Formats: sequence, C-alpha cells, structure tokens
Amino acid sequence: MITTEFLIAIVSFAFVVSVTPGPNNVMLTASGANFGYVRTLPHIAGIVSGIAVMNLFIGLGLGAIFQQFQVIQQILKLAGSLYMIWLALKLLKFSHVDDSGKDNRKPFSFIQALVFQFVNPKAWMIVLSANASFSHTGEFYWFSVLIIIGLFALIGSPSIMIWAFFGQIIKRFLSTPAFLKIFNLTMASLTAACILFIWSS
Repeated sequence: MITTEFLIAIVSFAFVVSVTPGPNNVMLTASGANFGYVRTLPHIAGIVSGIAVMNLFIGLGLGAIFQQFQVIQQILKLAGSLYMIWLALKLLKFSHVDDSGKDNRKPFSFIQALVFQFVNPKAWMIVLSANASFSHTGEFYWFSVLIIIGLFALIGSPSIMIWAFFGQIIKRFLSTPAFLKIFNLTMASLTAACILFIWSS
C-alpha cells in the first residue's frame, strides 16, 4: 500500500543520493563553469532521463541479472573507470572561457549524458537500492516502480541543477586562463578520484 511515509522515504532518498558528490555532479559543476548553466541543461536532462530508464529496466527484472552475474558489475566498474579517465583528460584540455559564441568546444549532449548513466556505477547503485528498498510486491508493484521513477525525476532534477548553477557562479572568476587551468585541473582530479568510489562501492 502506498502511504505518506512511503512517499517521504523515497523523496528523502532521492534527494540525498542526487545532491551528494559523484561523477554526475562533478561533471555538471565543470560544465557549468566552462559552458554556462543554459548550455548544461541538456546534460542535466540526460542524467534525469537516464536514471528514469534505468529504474524502468530494474523494474522489468534487470536487477535480478545483476545479482546473479557478478561479472557484469565488474565490467561496468572497468568501463566506468576508463570513461572517467577519458573525461578527466578532456577537462585538462579546456584552457579558456569563450562567451563570443565562436567556441568550438561542446558540453555533454542529452544522449551522451543519458548513455553515461549506464557505465556510471553510482547510478546503478542508486537505482538498485531504490527498487530493492521501495518497490512493492503484488498488485502495487508497477505502481510503486512508477512512483520511484516519477519522484526521482521530480526531486533529482533540482538537486543536480544546484551543481551546474554553482559552476555558473564560478565561471565569472575564470576569465583568466591561469585560474581556469587550475579549476579544470582540480575538477579533472576529482573526476579521476571518482574511480576510488567506483571500486569501493
């Protein structure tokens, strides 16, 4: 049965796991700083949509496959680690902030951000935990899964937007190449450090 306590629990969980640091939020901060908040919106939409699709897949039974075949988790961790290294190296190439409209650099697209969730171990941990903790059995199963998907989208969106907005605020201080280089070096290091989270989870 769907109760108020059940809804509050999902909202609380969705907020905590969405707003806390992780690969997505590090990348959103870097994107907000390098490209601005508006150009980062497709990235945000891709993250939210990716999590929704993953929650749906888990609801369809993918979670049982993960539990049965541990090698899949190891493959995802390896793929996620390699991708984080690639992202860190990409961040190191950003040397200036260009507001003239002539900048050829591009932020993550909607599709790129959506696909990234499938190699993001934190995202898998979130959706597996959410469905294991909050999905009901019996006649309320799909109703509870749809509530999880909806509330994650509703709560997760503003939670991760905070990081992109924070990056936008930082942007005004990065007009000097030296400052931007230091910032991107820091963000690249944090991105690479997410690999430690991947293998400790």
